[in-house]
Amino acid sequence: VARGGWSLAIGAIGGVVTTILGTWSLAITIMVICMGVDIITGIAVAKFFVNSPKTESGGYSSREVRKGLMRKGGMCLVVLIAHYVDLLIGTQYVRDAVVVFTVFNEIMSILENVALMGVPIPKILLKGLDVLHEQTGEGENNNDNNMANITYAEFEKLKESLEAQGITLTNTDGNITILADRE
Repeated sequence: VARGGWSLAIGAIGGVVTTILGTWSLAITIMVICMGVDIITGIAVAKFFVNSPKTESGGYSSREVRKGLMRKGGMCLVVLIAHYVDLLIGTQYVRDAVVVFTVFNEIMSILENVALMGVPIPKILLKGLDVLHEQTGEGENNNDNNMANITYAEFEKLKESLEAQGITLTNTDGNITILADRE
C-alpha cells in the first residue's frame, strides 16, 4: 500500500510538472540531471574540499546552498515562462532554447566545481564547450553578461585551480577566456 502511494505521488508530481512545463523532453531531463549534479558538486567543493569561492573560509554554508537552490528555482521559472511564450506564439522552440542555455550554464558551473576539486578537465570537453559557446552566440565580443556572475574572489580561486592543471583563465572587460593546449 505504501509503495503504491509513493508511485501515485510521484506520478501526480510528474503530471503537474508536465502540464506546467509542456511535454517532458530529453532536454528537460538533461537540465534536471545537470542541476542535480551542480548542486552535489557545489556542496562537495564546500564540505569535503573546503575550497568554495562562495565563503571566506571556503567551507559549507547552508545560506549559500539556499541561495543556489533559489537560483535553480528561478531558472525553472524562466523555462516555465519560455513554455508559455511558445504557447502564445504557436511555436515549440523557445522553451527548448532556454533549456539548452540553462544546460550550458549548468555544465559551466559543474566544470568550475570539479576544477575546484582539483579534477583535471579533459581538453576535448573544453573544445566542445568552446564550439557550443560559439554556436549559441556567446562569443568573445558578447558582453551581455548572460553567463553566471562570479565575484573577483571566486574568479581568482577558479583561476588558481585551473592553472594547476595547465589551463589559463583570463578576465578582460568582463569576458572570461579559457586557454588550454588543444591537441
